[in-house]
Amino acid sequence: MSSTEQVFGRAFAYGGARGRSAADFWRDYSKGLTHEQRLKQVRFIACLMDDQFAIPGTNIRFGLDLILGLLPGLGDAMTSVISLLIVHHAWQSGASKLTLARMLGNVGVDFLVGSVPVVGDLFDVAWKANRKNARLLEAHLNSRSGKWEVD
Repeated sequence: MSSTEQVFGRAFAYGGARGRSAADFWRDYSKGLTHEQRLKQVRFIACLMDDQFAIPGTNIRFGLDLILGLLPGLGDAMTSVISLLIVHHAWQSGASKLTLARMLGNVGVDFLVGSVPVVGDLFDVAWKANRKNARLLEAHLNSRSGKWEVD
């Protein structure tokens, strides 16, 4: 199995959405993913969005959430859509309504506060909604598999 297939699943690795509707693509995209594949993809998204880059000489990390958030209006909407992929994976894996509500709350706070110019961008560096949601999904999957610790 290729690394692309491990992270993104078979639908993505074998051609993506050629000639299909967006609804068909997303249904097939997450169909048949194992919990490990879901978790790898969620961790990848969270790292890319929240921790991909570092300010040299500091422990401050940021990701595409901050960079895209600099685009007025559209940037925060785009990052929220990407963040909803993590919530989609949680829903597909059978997470409780409470867990899904917490995840949607994290995305909502990130969107609302992140939409405020300058202050919202600084907030994005500290809030890290995608990391929080990745941990919530990981805790859900660990509780289903009998593990009691989140790695």
